[in-house]
Amino acid sequence: MATTTRPVATEEDLLRTPRDGRKYELVDGQIRMSPAGSRHGQVCVNLSARIHAFIADGQLGYVFDSSTGFRLPGGNVRLPDVAFVAKGRFAGEQVPEGFSDVPPDLAIEVLSPDDRSRDVLDKVGEYLQAGVRLVWVIDPRRRTAAVYRSLTDVRQLGPGDALDGEEALPGFQCRLTEAID
Repeated sequence: MATTTRPVATEEDLLRTPRDGRKYELVDGQIRMSPAGSRHGQVCVNLSARIHAFIADGQLGYVFDSSTGFRLPGGNVRLPDVAFVAKGRFAGEQVPEGFSDVPPDLAIEVLSPDDRSRDVLDKVGEYLQAGVRLVWVIDPRRRTAAVYRSLTDVRQLGPGDALDGEEALPGFQCRLTEAID
């Protein structure tokens, strides 16, 4: 019986994906697409705007949207929905033109209705293994969030709780309801 193998996708292939509103990532040599809906986009913009307003005054670093790829040690290129990189982490304070070799300090994933929990947990594990200090996984439908400092240090938040930047983004706080409403 003959077996067929798929060609291994590259970063160049990822850069050539269509600009169609979907999020593409390079995972284990394959291009993966995850569709996002309007609610997902609204939550991402809410968080991006709040973080940007917080960091802009003190020039604390850089906030990125889901079109920004981060190279992870295993060879995957992941695109968090929102990411923050502290000032002083990019060489010469120059944001790279292509994918970043510097992992974010804070990675935020906003769940879409079609997200599989195993895939999200794999992504969280990759972020943490790459040196991401804090990961927020926000579920707009359930109005909850999970805060990961490691795979074993996880805190669950409800609608009345606040997202806290902790050591990744000191001083930043945002009520979960402000992010998802």
